[in-house]
Amino acid sequence: MMLSNPAKKYVPFKPFVKDFSERTWPSKTITAPPIWMSTDLRDGNQSLIEPMSVERKLRFFKQLVAIGFKEIEVGFPSASQTDFDFVRTLVEENLIPDDVTIIVLTQARQDLIERTAEAAAGAKTAMIHLYNACAPAFRKIVFNMSKDEVKEVAIQGTRWVKEAMAKYPQTKWRYEYSPEVFSTTEPEFAVEVCNAVSAEWQPTPEDKIVFNLPATIESTSPNMYADQIEWFCKNVKNRDSIIVSVHPHNDRGTAVAAAELSVMAGADRVEGCLFGSGERTGNVDLVTLALNLYTQGIHPGLDFSDIDEVRRTAEYCNQLPVHPRHPYAGDLVFTAFSGSHQDAIKKGFAQQDPDGVWEVPYLPIDPADLGRSYDAVIRVNSQSGKGGVSYLLEQEKGLNLPRRLQIEFSRAIQRVTDETGTEVNGNAVYEIFEKEYLKQTSPWKLLKHQINSHPDGADDETFSIEVELENNGTVVKASGKGDGAISAFINALNLPIRFMDYHEHAIGSGEKTLAACYVELRLGDSATGFGVGVHKDIVTASFQAVLSAVNRHIQQGANTSKEENVEAATA
Repeated sequence: MMLSNPAKKYVPFKPFVKDFSERTWPSKTITAPPIWMSTDLRDGNQSLIEPMSVERKLRFFKQLVAIGFKEIEVGFPSASQTDFDFVRTLVEENLIPDDVTIIVLTQARQDLIERTAEAAAGAKTAMIHLYNACAPAFRKIVFNMSKDEVKEVAIQGTRWVKEAMAKYPQTKWRYEYSPEVFSTTEPEFAVEVCNAVSAEWQPTPEDKIVFNLPATIESTSPNMYADQIEWFCKNVKNRDSIIVSVHPHNDRGTAVAAAELSVMAGADRVEGCLFGSGERTGNVDLVTLALNLYTQGIHPGLDFSDIDEVRRTAEYCNQLPVHPRHPYAGDLVFTAFSGSHQDAIKKGFAQQDPDGVWEVPYLPIDPADLGRSYDAVIRVNSQSGKGGVSYLLEQEKGLNLPRRLQIEFSRAIQRVTDETGTEVNGNAVYEIFEKEYLKQTSPWKLLKHQINSHPDGADDETFSIEVELENNGTVVKASGKGDGAISAFINALNLPIRFMDYHEHAIGSGEKTLAACYVELRLGDSATGFGVGVHKDIVTASFQAVLSAVNRHIQQGANTSKEENVEAATA
């Protein structure tokens, strides 16, 4: 039960910089992006109920490289064999681009440091990241150490790091040190510890040390964190040989603001995760930070031109959903349901100069810059006026559409309502849905199939299929193999299909139960699109859904070509 007087139990956090009147950050603006460091594969991975497998970590790593990250914390190799093996896989299979630095975290113990260096040895450039907690509560409660003892842990750990690195001269080594729980550590003591580490390491302007100042516990408002960062920058020795980094957590829900203000206060580098994943309340959201800069006319140095692909990769690897209203990336972030919002956005699109300054009401960014379409901002009319199209389909036909399919299908509804000028009832919605998805049987139609399972196979292709199809009236027989029935079917089609997502559910109960399957895929270089299949057999329904999506892609491509030909002929 919440206390009627919480002041008896909780007291306001008071930074140890009592009167920092020298602050200059409030008058600063951000004119260039910071150095970005992704910790998705380490702090992000530690936050998951089910940590990523090597396969998922590899997919995530490749996505981070494609986005443009040059510093990636790839694991805590002394903490688990999985992390160690993953780092070795990156090194031994030469998967690290020459301009990317991998970072490996370790505690200040000699055996762990040696294991960490062994994991990263052989990489062209690698950084060992050492940390130890310095805050009063940790000194008193967790470690029972004095300030001098805590400082000695940092110094001795740095010595061990130097010794471990010396064993592997083929790698260009860099060093990062974190006075952990910096946010509640006395700033004077944090500077004292970092100065001692710097004296042991001997950084230079050409070979800088990274001092990472984490808001491990976000205990106060972002402006006070910015004060701590600026005070540190002004008081630490050899500032020209130091990269000041911040690692804001999100306990108070203000990590993005804390990161932005800390960059204004002098921080050179920001550590965080895509979409704010991370231990406990999450690390700062790097997607939001980067695109906030972009909306201010500053290129962040990271490429989110296909934000849907980035989101799907994160969702697959983390097994966590991205919120539908997440800034910039959510399924619904460019979709308005309020009539006044819809009207303002439509008028903005109508008047927007394609080559002019962006000023569409309610939209801080052009959806096209992120690979999203304008028609994601749509009106959805329905008889109920409350539940919308998806509500009618679920209530009357038992179809529970995935959210992205809801958005896609509502475009078809909009075409009808724009043409007729009227609302549509539940039956009309289903008729449009049938035409758009369930009756898509040209050019490809499924006639019959036979699946064989090989659970004891020597390779991953444990399913084989013989399938009979109709293609524009001609019967075609094909076969394929895969690690599942759907992958075997797709391989049998021998089309440039890129499978994106899959959902299924039952309709009804008992002997009359049907299976509904929804697949999202790309055909060649086309945009992503859905197909739907409904059948009493779930495997057949999934095959129908694949062909539904393929046929829709082919027909949309044909329609686009016709429109282009008409335009060329009338030009």
